[in-house]
Amino acid sequence: MTEGPAYQPSLFDSAFDVRVIRSKRRKRSVAARLDGRLITVTIPAWMSKHEESESVREMIKRFERKTATMSVDLVERARKLASTYRLPEPASIEWADDLTAVWGLCTPSTAHVRVSARLVGFPMWVLDYVIVHELAHLVVDRHDAEFWKVVNRYPKAERAIGYLIAKSGSDDDQC
Repeated sequence: MTEGPAYQPSLFDSAFDVRVIRSKRRKRSVAARLDGRLITVTIPAWMSKHEESESVREMIKRFERKTATMSVDLVERARKLASTYRLPEPASIEWADDLTAVWGLCTPSTAHVRVSARLVGFPMWVLDYVIVHELAHLVVDRHDAEFWKVVNRYPKAERAIGYLIAKSGSDDDQC
């Protein structure tokens, strides 16, 4: 294994310091771990500088999302929103890194809600809308008039839908 110099945070516009280790044993995948402010990224030795740079950028983005999601207590937020808008509380709610096509996902049969980590950095009223939208599925599991009546208990629903449409580049009104 060879260890490269630590990247300067400003190079990637990040609050983290980064160390890259090139490994001959690592064949395909990239791994990273966070220790305080230091992200250690282990990459295959054969990677080009461009691939290395892209991999480091992706790992920084992942850890920035992860640390940002830790500052939001989704369980407490969902509890308050459920109480305020007369909705059932979820059995569980969690951030999801793998939700790329939707902003949130609810499984009514288990009352499990997943919220896309892509929402990190969005205004809190947008996050609240996504939570309310998913909690509404615990009342009505389809997107019909009854469902939208429940969702519209949240006063910023229409505004949040517009925001999400703009961010997704989609004109899908099912946000």
